[in-house]
Amino acid sequence: MKGIVLAGGAGTRLYPLTMVTSKQLLPVYNKPMIYYPLSTLMLARIRDILIISTKEDTPNIIKLLGDGSQFGIKLSYKVQERPEGLAQAFTLGKDFIGDDSCAMVLGDNIFYGNGLGRKLAAAAKTTEEGMASIFGYYVEDPERFGIMEFNRKSDGFEESYEVVSVEEKPKNPKSNYAIVGLYFYPKGVSEMAAQVKPSARGELEITTLNDMYLKQGRLQAQLLGRGFTWMDAGTVDSLRRATNFVCMIEQYQGMTISAPEEIAFRLGWIDADQLEESAIKYGKSPYGEHLRAVLEGKVIS
Repeated sequence: MKGIVLAGGAGTRLYPLTMVTSKQLLPVYNKPMIYYPLSTLMLARIRDILIISTKEDTPNIIKLLGDGSQFGIKLSYKVQERPEGLAQAFTLGKDFIGDDSCAMVLGDNIFYGNGLGRKLAAAAKTTEEGMASIFGYYVEDPERFGIMEFNRKSDGFEESYEVVSVEEKPKNPKSNYAIVGLYFYPKGVSEMAAQVKPSARGELEITTLNDMYLKQGRLQAQLLGRGFTWMDAGTVDSLRRATNFVCMIEQYQGMTISAPEEIAFRLGWIDADQLEESAIKYGKSPYGEHLRAVLEGKVIS
């Protein structure tokens, strides 16, 4: 399975902060924003990842992440000349995706929760079986989001969720579950995305792509319920809330959220020498000290 981090756009909602740098390079507490979505794909056991960004921002993202070898992954880059909607990522990434399945995460989305890895693994498994998966999160203002309507199914042991409808920012929402910026699609997604027509606002909507899979009977939902947190850090207020949340978790629970080197080490993608090299690179910063603690076995996952 391949992965895409969509990190394009001008970030105008964060002006003047993003007038000289990418939104995805802004700090969320103690690390760049892009570390969070990158970590989400890594937790899904995805090691071949394409980062899509603007011509201006791509060089700085490359300077930060390089080829991904320090994380035990392979990173590729693609310039998005003009943002034309989320579904565009799969046509831009057609050559990269090839005949594989693909997961995409938005570059300003942050996911956290005990059991997130299991949710991602479940989505990846069904994707390999030919199903697309979208993730839902309860919101109080569903008219601001793409929304999913679903039916619960249970075999007495496990619950599953059958998607009934998807709508983009509906006036009369059929549920309070927003479709968050994390999507898993089976092989052939680039060809499907190429069939998406621009919406009334001129964008290639991801909701349209999801609806195409729904009409084929190939769309299911993973719900991020109690104990999970989803944040879109694309505005000044949401960036502040995300920073406060990560700070609280890291200071009060004593764990670091979304440290790619730690994830890679625990998955066996890098060895102790590589982790030590990263710790040295980060110096005496809290992030560097955390990697040293992981190396010394002082931090339990």
